Amino acid sequence: MAASQTQKITLWEFFQNLGKTFMLPVALLSFCGIMLGIGSSLSSHDVTTLIPALDTPVLQLVFTWMAKVGSFAFTFLPVMFCIAIPLGLARENKGVAAFSGFVGFVVMNLAVNFWLTAKGILPTSDPALLKANNIRDTLGIASIDTGILGAVIAGIIVWMLHERFHNIRLPDALAFFGGARFVPIITTLVMGVVGLVIPLIWSVFAAGINGLGYMINSAGDFGPMIFGTGERLLLPFGLQHILVALIRFTDAGGTMDVCGHSVSGALTIFQAQLSCPENRGFAESATRFLSQGKMPAFLGGLPGAALAMYHCARPENRHKIKGLLISGVIACTVGGTTEPLEFLFLFVAPVLYLIHALLTGLGFTVMAVLGVTIGNTDGNVIDFVVFGILHGLSTKWYLVPVVAAVWFVAYYLIFRFAIQRFNIRTPGRDIESVSADASQVPAAVTGKSGYDSPAILAALGGADNITSLDNCITRLRLSVKDMSLVNSDALKALRAIGVVQLNQHSLQVVIGTQVQSVKDELQTLMNSVEA
Repeated sequence: MAASQTQKITLWEFFQNLGKTFMLPVALLSFCGIMLGIGSSLSSHDVTTLIPALDTPVLQLVFTWMAKVGSFAFTFLPVMFCIAIPLGLARENKGVAAFSGFVGFVVMNLAVNFWLTAKGILPTSDPALLKANNIRDTLGIASIDTGILGAVIAGIIVWMLHERFHNIRLPDALAFFGGARFVPIITTLVMGVVGLVIPLIWSVFAAGINGLGYMINSAGDFGPMIFGTGERLLLPFGLQHILVALIRFTDAGGTMDVCGHSVSGALTIFQAQLSCPENRGFAESATRFLSQGKMPAFLGGLPGAALAMYHCARPENRHKIKGLLISGVIACTVGGTTEPLEFLFLFVAPVLYLIHALLTGLGFTVMAVLGVTIGNTDGNVIDFVVFGILHGLSTKWYLVPVVAAVWFVAYYLIFRFAIQRFNIRTPGRDIESVSADASQVPAAVTGKSGYDSPAILAALGGADNITSLDNCITRLRLSVKDMSLVNSDALKALRAIGVVQLNQHSLQVVIGTQVQSVKDELQTLMNSVEA
């Protein structure tokens, strides 16, 4: 019954959902990056020379352990993606989907290994031959290095097999292998064939990615600006993760030899250099697409925009929006989550958001031109300290506060002028909306999220109106039967930052950093109604 009620997703929705699945490995990647950054920096010769107290056997063992544990995510990144994609996309039996993702990834590489062996290319230890055929060890299997792109393709195939066969009914004699148990079986067969095809077609995929990388890199110092601006422009539609993954994990973000291994993708190169004991400093060609580019806008620009919105609010309403703006600034500068601030002006002033996107992209270019080399993913204070300050003056971290201060002033002046000149209804400027804001803190708050989840469910048209419910970092992602039953004004009165209707069935509700708790509470309420 549930399957028949599920709306068929569009290509647009598919790419949104695919981008959402990237967040599980990327979140772990960010944490492991911090572990690796702290461990490698505090165990480096430069830091121990500067701070001799750190050069003790116990502390060095701890720092080395942190670096080793932190390197996990980067060593096994492709298999993590191949597990996370079917896990995130599957509607039912998610555990089976994830298990099948692992099976599919291993079988695919075993089949590639079989093909290489049958062709006489393997076994070999000749570095030149291995490099010519792009062969490296994957989970102990010598196979063509398809990287993240290969893992994404494999994950999508496994998901499609799961959706088609997870409820299959077989004849009685074979019934034991039916249903969810059939998914890893069919995955083994299909991915075994896919592995035989990969050596024949992978050069075409590699050429396409290399072409994209060449296009971006041929733009010179404007390449980072194209990337930074594009990422911000795609964010309202939830598609930014696709572009980000291409640059961070494929040849589009560059290729470099690090510690004797060819590494592709801006973030992968940075992390490989971070964990390489022979390395001194980080490649500017990689870090120009990473955290440093976000820092002017995240640490300076958006806080400046928040101050402008505060000063432009009516004096009697400033105390009402102070908490909203402060929490948004903290989420931005400490957590690297910008949507709570961006959605305050995205819908009321799209031109301001376009200016913000261009200034964010310009920040990427300025950091690259200045030669700053701070990596990782989030562009927040944590990245600034761990991957900038702790790695010494060679990262040129001292330029970040200077540029951030310039961006702070620029954003403040631009936003204040635009809000006052064009009477943009940012928080605190509309008398009626502000009086409504007073009711934004509901009388009945239930659960750990701090939100009135029953009222939110009612504003979404009730449990019967929701056909699928999920979330990303800050948003609820829903499919509904009848969009007319969704009360956007009520959702905003219940402290939703924004409501985005993508089509007649797809909806996104921007909650903020507590979205996971809200989603869990809504799911519990929906399950209780079904029961």
